[in-house]
Amino acid sequence: MFENVFSFDGRIRRSEYGISLIIYIAIATVINLIIQSNPNAVIVGLAFIPALWFLSAQACKRCHDVGNSGWWQLIPLYALWLIFQEGEPSQNQYGNNPKGSQQNAPSYNAPMPKQSQQPAPNPNGGYGSGTYGGGHNNPNGTTNYSNNQNNRNTSSGEYNSGDLYK
Repeated sequence: MFENVFSFDGRIRRSEYGISLIIYIAIATVINLIIQSNPNAVIVGLAFIPALWFLSAQACKRCHDVGNSGWWQLIPLYALWLIFQEGEPSQNQYGNNPKGSQQNAPSYNAPMPKQSQQPAPNPNGGYGSGTYGGGHNNPNGTTNYSNNQNNRNTSSGEYNSGDLYK
């Protein structure tokens, strides 16, 4: 936590960002109190430059954690959104997850697992091998599993539009 606080590279968690906001508010309050108590201490106002740099760098890293460019922090009230928005659970283009690696999260640019295109086999016939007569639209409440091919488009093996509810 709090490594390279003036750098705009990497990602940080919500907790580090929230603490950074509190630190900035405390520093800004102290600087304002000094300037108000002694109007000749305008040179102290230059301390705002590193404080703003610190806050901008931390906000940029927080934007990176949610998967956005650091320029998004220029959107009004986006800083409040960054406090509540959860970061991306895996590595992204801005770096590794600051929470550490998670076992089930896919890595950035990782290929997605392929889904099977075949319907699940049903020993009673039914959903992949015939017509389905059950469900809330069945007036007599019985389930009719059969290998009746009347309602199916034989060329593609799919049901025709609206045939399921006839």
